[in-house]
Amino acid sequence: MLGAASDDARTGEGRNGVMSDENVEREAMEYDVVIVGAGPAGLAAAIRLKQLAAEAGSEISVAVLEKGSEVGAHILSGAVIDPKALNELFPNWKDLGAPLETPVKKDLFIFLGPQGALPLPVFAMPPFMHNHGNYIASLANVCRWLGEQAEALGVEIYPGMAASDLVWNEDGSVKGVVAGVFGVGKDGQKKPDYQPGLELHAKYTFIGEGVRGSLAKVLQAKFGLAEGREPQKFGIGLKEIWQVPDANFQPGLVQHTVGWPLKDDTGGGTFLYHFGDNYVSVGFVLHLNYKNPYLSPFDEFQRVKHHPTIRHHLEGGKRIAYGARAVTEGGFQSVPKLTFPGGVLIGCSAGFMNVPRIKGSHNAMKSGMLAAEQAFAAINAGRGGDELVEYEAAYKGSWIAKELKLVRNAKPMLSRFGTFLGAMVGMFDMWTTSLTGGFSFFGTLKHGKTDAASTGLAKDYKPIVYPKPDGVLSFDKLSSVFISNTNHDEDQPAHLTLRDPSVPISVNLPKYGEPARLYCPAGVYEVLYDEAGANPKFQINAQNCVHCKTCDIKDPSQNIVWTTPEGGGGPNYPNM
Repeated sequence: MLGAASDDARTGEGRNGVMSDENVEREAMEYDVVIVGAGPAGLAAAIRLKQLAAEAGSEISVAVLEKGSEVGAHILSGAVIDPKALNELFPNWKDLGAPLETPVKKDLFIFLGPQGALPLPVFAMPPFMHNHGNYIASLANVCRWLGEQAEALGVEIYPGMAASDLVWNEDGSVKGVVAGVFGVGKDGQKKPDYQPGLELHAKYTFIGEGVRGSLAKVLQAKFGLAEGREPQKFGIGLKEIWQVPDANFQPGLVQHTVGWPLKDDTGGGTFLYHFGDNYVSVGFVLHLNYKNPYLSPFDEFQRVKHHPTIRHHLEGGKRIAYGARAVTEGGFQSVPKLTFPGGVLIGCSAGFMNVPRIKGSHNAMKSGMLAAEQAFAAINAGRGGDELVEYEAAYKGSWIAKELKLVRNAKPMLSRFGTFLGAMVGMFDMWTTSLTGGFSFFGTLKHGKTDAASTGLAKDYKPIVYPKPDGVLSFDKLSSVFISNTNHDEDQPAHLTLRDPSVPISVNLPKYGEPARLYCPAGVYEVLYDEAGANPKFQINAQNCVHCKTCDIKDPSQNIVWTTPEGGGGPNYPNM
């Protein structure tokens, strides 16, 4: 039930008890490559492996694990898709029926004031910022199509199978993953329907969990993959799909805005895309290094839809879908080491999003393809379980690295100088890097601190009073979560845990106003008081979680830990 209360805020890093019990006997399945995550990166990797095997007249066994109930269930993106990687993977993708049916026809970039708007000259932006040749689509449906292509090539895809743990070789290298553990109760005890899951062993394990994945966090910590890199930066993206009347529909329109309702020192903006069957994709991206602990990304999104520049696209229409997810924003200088003994990081697990373009799926796909090519060569040479260093070298020589290098200073400049001046200086820098092949007068700027450490103190800010939703253009969190089709089995170990259960009330509430109740876009976290308005209590409604991972990123005390719940839980996005 939406909003159902849960007092289960267990301590510990990750899932304790039976879920990760090394003494449990499990069946093992052997593959050449196991891929965690059926997103663009994972599916592109699987397809490329099978293509290479077919070209060589050989065989390669590939398994893809997906924690969502089906491929695409947890995929959410704007999305304006650059088909660059798809052109390489399937040159005939149009003939094969890939669901990229709406080419971009018009590009708008607008600066919003409280009531007015100032169009910005798109022609003045570097060529790579233009959307000509790109397509508006549902990335979830693109992944469903990629899944069909992968299965047709012989890839084994297992939806509803969350990879909850890693399996190690005696030498400390990754042997594979544990997946498909079901039937463990809140108390950690086995229920009658208990299933211990499987161990999937591989010569190489590809981690493509998406942003802030729980296995990727373990691997980065264990192998020091982020050492010598800048801290990863993140944003939260909230999105709705509306179906609008013919009079409002402008197929192929792409509109981006910055400015109101955000202050200049807070990065973010809106996107709005017309595509498909009278669909309008409208969303809001907020950079998570914002300072004001009273800011609510969800409520800012609901508020901005009332601006005339947004409103006239939606009036008379019907909201049919909602969701949220974190996005990586660190870019070139935050990409971690991509390899570890026995596997690699691909896609958003590494962080290849191009912030000024607001695009990452093409880079994610290409990273999977590069990893596949190097893994295939290594396996054919009789290797396995070692470090696939060739993949890191391939990335550094690829168009992914070149693209990210051109825009490497865009995010740091927004953080340092604010939206208006930061965008102007950033545009100058992107023109310079694009004309010189990468040279910048600023060098490579640093990000500095994490998004969690950027949170300001409550005493320095005033609470924000947001307008009440009207139920026509703006809505509350619980009705929004309802249309995300989110569901979890309530009797399972909490996938949202606290390192110290006392911190939310003893530290975060007096110091930061407990921002979890505001930055979460799904109403997972609440501070409850008794009838006298005293004795605050921190409550976690884990059932509402849409798996955006914002809490794991933004909690100023870094006390909340997100781990994967049972497979099949979470949102079920139809066409996001």
